[in-house]
Amino acid sequence: MPTTPRPLPFSNLQGLSDKTVSIHHDKLYVGYVNKKNEISEKLTALSHGGDVSSANQSYSELRGLKDGETFAVNGVYLHEWYFDVLGGDGKPSGQLVDDLTTAYGSLENFLAYFSACGMAARGWVVLCFDTHDHALRVYTGDAHNQGGVWGCLPILVLDVYEHAYFIDYGADRKAYIADWWKNINWEKANELYQSTKK
Repeated sequence: MPTTPRPLPFSNLQGLSDKTVSIHHDKLYVGYVNKKNEISEKLTALSHGGDVSSANQSYSELRGLKDGETFAVNGVYLHEWYFDVLGGDGKPSGQLVDDLTTAYGSLENFLAYFSACGMAARGWVVLCFDTHDHALRVYTGDAHNQGGVWGCLPILVLDVYEHAYFIDYGADRKAYIADWWKNINWEKANELYQSTKK
């Protein structure tokens, strides 16, 4: 079944212009949805009796599609998690905050560490619940299909690719990250956190 783009769960954000959000959501995110659907259609044809006789690890149609699949699918999912936790007042609250405080010594330590990871990563920073360790972890990725850890369920996802902030902040990624925190919907983040632990 084809993926349908999700609408934005908010109307406006502090610091990020409607133009930036519109380009980010309506062009980039929707573009990943379309590529995910295109690749899925081609893989379905191959997996239902198509010619896969040329498959090999150097180059083949199947290899190219499978590589593109993880890039496009993660492009969709990461952007959905990114948008899903925006639109709040940025005031930390709930069990997630309590558990982050325990895990990192203080909420301030977590915020500083996560923000620093945003300065160090080329693409993504993800706070997730690691189902193997049963612990909160922060991972980074330089591309959609690099850096993710299987068995980890995202809670807070920060996009640090330039398209997420350059129109409004230029090269000042640090200011963008600071404003990103002001837009976090901690209620939604707590909902995601509770669902990851089930």
